[in-house]
Amino acid sequence: MRIGIVDDEEAMLEFVSGVLKADEFHCDTFRRGRDLISVLGRETFDLLVLDWNVPDMNGLEILEWAQRHIDPCPPVIMLTSRSDKDDVAMALLAGADDFIVKPESPVVISARVAAVLRRVRARPATDRFDNFGPYVFDRQTESVSLHNEPIALTAKEFALAHMFFSNLHKPLSRRYLMESIWKSVAELTTRTLDMHVSRIRSKLQLRSDNGYRLQTVFNYGYRLESC
Repeated sequence: MRIGIVDDEEAMLEFVSGVLKADEFHCDTFRRGRDLISVLGRETFDLLVLDWNVPDMNGLEILEWAQRHIDPCPPVIMLTSRSDKDDVAMALLAGADDFIVKPESPVVISARVAAVLRRVRARPATDRFDNFGPYVFDRQTESVSLHNEPIALTAKEFALAHMFFSNLHKPLSRRYLMESIWKSVAELTTRTLDMHVSRIRSKLQLRSDNGYRLQTVFNYGYRLESC
């Protein structure tokens, strides 16, 4: 999972990103709000951690921009030295998912992030099958069927296909997909991803008569759409 962190204090950026990297999250850090905004247009994030008092564009302004321009907007945690109850209420009413007052311990930051992501991605533990129209994903056996006919997929193809269906209509950047499925992009080229996408399109017959199509988002990545 990828987390974007905004704070104008370098020491705080290193501290928070260190905590989350220890939990095996990929972290992008920014000292200016507008630097994050420019990246949000081409990258996918699972969570944003925002300092309120960033000079060029404060945390609430970043949150408001994300809500207007990103659909769906990733969950947001405000991490700030502002502790007034009115400020907490203002941030939560504006759409923040949680509010952490600095300074805070690593264990609490880690737990709060995990709790927000758990709420966003809540799923019953016994839910083995995911149904998307004529497609049925069996997460236990990592298999897929179309109109009750099994389709042979590799483990990576299954993971990639399931991610697309789980994020229907949401553009997913190439970098996000490669980090999520392959865990690292250091030794991989985008051809690896593009080749897997091509196989998924073919094997799952992602076309209008089956109700879904996998679109290329120019200079960004891919988006699965229902027809």
